[in-house]
Amino acid sequence: MDAGLKRELEEKVRSGERLTREDGIALYESDDLAWLGGLAHEVRTRKNGDVVHFNVNRHLNMTNVCTASCAYCSFQRKPGEKDAYTMRIEEAVRLAKAMENDNLTELHIVNGLHPNLPWRYYPRSLSELKKALPNVSLKAFTATEIHHFETISGMSASDILDELIEAGLESLTGGGAEIFDWEVRQHIVDHRTHWEDWSRIHRLAHEKGLKTPSTMLYGHIEEPRHRVDHVLRLRELQDETGGFQVFIPLRYQHDFVDMQDGKVRNKLQARTTMATGAEALKTFAVSRLLFDNVPHVKVFWVMHGVQTAQLALQHGADDMDGSVVEYKITHDADNYGTPNKLGREDLLELIREAGFRPVERNTRYEIIREYPGPDAGLRETPQAMRV
Repeated sequence: MDAGLKRELEEKVRSGERLTREDGIALYESDDLAWLGGLAHEVRTRKNGDVVHFNVNRHLNMTNVCTASCAYCSFQRKPGEKDAYTMRIEEAVRLAKAMENDNLTELHIVNGLHPNLPWRYYPRSLSELKKALPNVSLKAFTATEIHHFETISGMSASDILDELIEAGLESLTGGGAEIFDWEVRQHIVDHRTHWEDWSRIHRLAHEKGLKTPSTMLYGHIEEPRHRVDHVLRLRELQDETGGFQVFIPLRYQHDFVDMQDGKVRNKLQARTTMATGAEALKTFAVSRLLFDNVPHVKVFWVMHGVQTAQLALQHGADDMDGSVVEYKITHDADNYGTPNKLGREDLLELIREAGFRPVERNTRYEIIREYPGPDAGLRETPQAMRV
C-alpha cells in the first residue's frame, strides 16, 4: 500500500468517516500488520478503553443429529451413526445443573437440525433449563435453527421467537452466518438459511428487544473481498436495527481428530489450509475498522489458540469469550492445542498478561464485576519464562 493511501485511510478512521468496500479490500491487501493492528487498536480503545470483557459461560449441545452436511462441519451426525446423540430434556437439565457451582452466568445452546424432534422440545427445554438455573442467561439457537423450527412447526419466526422468549430465551447465537456471498456459500453450506432468512430472523429478534451476536467463518475458500462483503451486510443491518452487540470472527478448523468412526466429515480440508496467526490478526483488525457501528469485537480463544487470542486484543478485539468447559463443535474438529477449559482466574491472568483490565459481563454486556488491571511493577522487572 502506498503512503498516500495509508494517510487517506488513517484520516478517515481518525475523523470517524465510514470506510467503503474498496477501503476494506485495500486494508486486506496491506502487508503492514503492525500498522493495521495499531489503527484497529486506536478504534477499540476509543470505544472500550483498556477494558477486555469476558463472561463465565458453558456450552450445551443437546443433539448432533443434523439433516445438513455442511462442507466445513465435523460436528453433525446422521440418524443411526455410532456417535449420534440426542439428549432427553431431563438429561440436558442434569448436565446444566452440574455446571452451577462454576458460577456461570450464561448457557450457550446450539444443536444440529434434527429431522424428527418435535418443535415443542425446544421451548420446553428452555423452560426447564431456566427453572433449574434461574440466574443463568439462555443464549440459544442460530438463525438456521429458528428457520428449521418454522419448517417443523408451521409457525412464523415471529411467533417462534415470542414463545422462546417466554420460555427464557435472552439472546440468539450468531451461528449460521459463515460467509454470506453466494459465490462462496453455495460450496460450503448444505441448508436453506442464507442471508435473506438469516437477516430476517435477526431483524425480528432485534425488533423484539433481543440483542444478538454476529459471526463470520473465515479462512477456508473465501477471499478477502467476501469477508468485506460479509461485514458490510452486517453493518447495514446494524444501521437499521442497532441490535448486534458484538462481531465474532470464527477461524475455520480442519478435521484432525474426529476419526473414531474412520470418517473425515470436513469436505474442504483437502483443498484448504487454515488461516495463519497473521491472517487471523489481520481479519480482526480489518473487521474492527470496517464494522464501525458494532460496540464489541470478540476473539473466541477456542478457535484461535490462547496466544493468538491475546494478540487479537491488540488488533481490535475487546472481548475474550468465556470459560468454556466443552465446545464440541470445534473440539470435534481440531487438534489445535486449545484447552477444554479456562476458568475465571485463567481468563483474568491472560487478559492482564496482554496488558488490559478485565471486566466480567453478562450476556447483555452489563458489567458484573470490574477487576484490577495488570501489575505495572511486573513490567519493570524481568520475569521468569513460563513453561
